Amino acid sequence: MNTILILGGTGKTGRRIARRLAGDGLPVRTASRNGGDIPFDLGDPATWAPALEGVTAAYVMEPNLLASSDDRVPAFVRRAAAAGVRRLVLLSAPRAGEEGHPLHAAEQAARGSGMDWTILRPDWFAQNFTEGPWRAGILGGTLALPTGDGRTPFIDAEDIAEVAASALTEDRHRGRIYHLTGPRAISFGEAADLIAAATGRTVRYVDTDPEVHVGRLVANGVPSVVARLLTGLLVDIREGRGRAPSDDVERALGRPARRLEDFVAGAAAAGHWS
Repeated sequence: MNTILILGGTGKTGRRIARRLAGDGLPVRTASRNGGDIPFDLGDPATWAPALEGVTAAYVMEPNLLASSDDRVPAFVRRAAAAGVRRLVLLSAPRAGEEGHPLHAAEQAARGSGMDWTILRPDWFAQNFTEGPWRAGILGGTLALPTGDGRTPFIDAEDIAEVAASALTEDRHRGRIYHLTGPRAISFGEAADLIAAATGRTVRYVDTDPEVHVGRLVANGVPSVVARLLTGLLVDIREGRGRAPSDDVERALGRPARRLEDFVAGAAAAGHWS
């Protein structure tokens, strides 16, 4: 069997990729610390060989940017190539092509692996509003973030999953780096208004001082280094350094990326903020 391995197979993108591939009747193996088809820990090489057995294509992601990704992902990529994996799809991030980015070494490893590779660099996930760090603020009526009037093109994780599933099974994505975004950039204030209109809730956006935001994250148990990293990414939006919309979803799939308006309407109908 030409099994397709999905690292982080119970996460935002992994479970959606696995569902698509299984729906097409393809043999899929989800690997994660808990709840996957096989126990897997990127920090424990003893778990790698069982996960890779019989695998010909793999979706790889680093769940912890503060882990030693300079070692973990490149080492796993080398092991995958040696185990006979022929196709690799790497979940990366904006600006990972730059020296010093936590995922730069991972991208370099993928590109030099000898496998057919595809790299995905998605923008902020729309699902952060429904199953991520911003949901609590929406339910509480106040989305407080240090983004000002900055805009970013939120990407639906379903679009990421569809691109990844295609890249894992089709040759035409070989050697491509996809910058995955929604079709237009939207401010967090606009996003709050869309959610309020769709749900009938009171949801307001409040611009927050970056240091205050760091303090809130730390108070909620986020390590200081992570809190500053995440806050810095949001401040990039405030200062106009956010990603411009790209048409890479359409290039990969032959259809436009899903609009945030449609995502919000669907999420509201599904009761994600109930």
